[in-house]
Amino acid sequence: MIVRSKAPLRLGLAGGGSDVSPYSDMFGGLVLNATINLYAYCTIEETNDAKIRICASDLQQCEEYDSCRELPVSGQLDLHKGVYNRVIREFGLGCQSFRMTTYSDAPPGSGLGSSSTMVVAILKAFVEWFNLPMGDYEIARMAYEVERLDLKFSGGKQDQYAAAFGGFNFMEFLPDDHVIVNPLRVKRWIIDELETNILLYYTGASRLSAEIIDEQRKNTSGGNQTAIEAMHHIKQSAVEMKEAVLRGDIGRFADILGRAWENKKKMASPITNACIDEAFRVAKEAGAVTGKVSGAGGGGFIIFVVEPTRRLSVVRALNELNGRVVDFQFSEGGTHGWKIYK
Repeated sequence: MIVRSKAPLRLGLAGGGSDVSPYSDMFGGLVLNATINLYAYCTIEETNDAKIRICASDLQQCEEYDSCRELPVSGQLDLHKGVYNRVIREFGLGCQSFRMTTYSDAPPGSGLGSSSTMVVAILKAFVEWFNLPMGDYEIARMAYEVERLDLKFSGGKQDQYAAAFGGFNFMEFLPDDHVIVNPLRVKRWIIDELETNILLYYTGASRLSAEIIDEQRKNTSGGNQTAIEAMHHIKQSAVEMKEAVLRGDIGRFADILGRAWENKKKMASPITNACIDEAFRVAKEAGAVTGKVSGAGGGGFIIFVVEPTRRLSVVRALNELNGRVVDFQFSEGGTHGWKIYK
């Protein structure tokens, strides 16, 4: 039997960073995000040779182990092994024999939640394989715990929930890791207008979000009022962005996005850099209205708002840099899996 799964990557539209502890524990967090038609994929093939083989084909990393109940966390393919270890432990399963292959449409450090989305995709494959009693909330929660508690990776909570639920979601992050996901019913013409006005640009440079998030957490726990006030504004922007999206008000959408980016840059020093600043300069000179880096910052993807009649001018200008413009559409569904019987 073969099990396959996929989970969508997301654009962080507003409120990103307010889902990161300790801010979300102290003040509560609000995030608006939307998934797109870029995905993380996982295939699990049952074998009978008492071996566990894991291969991340996009990273060109592979490891092989004798069948066991716990794989060693060694610094390579830890997300994959972390999911396996948690599933086996949580549900009291025995040693397994299988071949796992994964890949993602976006590299780690892209700002689209690629690492957390991969965890959700892998977990969904195991849910499908063993018919585990887990819905969207349970999958997102366990994926978060694998990354943040089991593996001690820095980060927030929004990516796992975006990948599990899919679509446009307004999320509330409360103390004790309590999360409420509010799916938004966005009209089709508004989605079309957003896709026409948004230009997604990959800078060509990935970044380690953990470094930025660790500085952000330090600023919050240390009482840095400039950083905390900036995050208050970022959180409020999620409420304003929700209304702008539901009304299809692109002008307000652009204004909120731009203000959120200015506030985000106050959260930690590595959030912007010369590469990002150059992309903003080139895009605005060619006609872009505003923009914001998706995710923690420091690299990855930039979301630009561009008046549709100026779109090709901005594309041509950005293509002169080292990155590339990436076509996308918003997606509706969250993670899903299926079985193939041979």
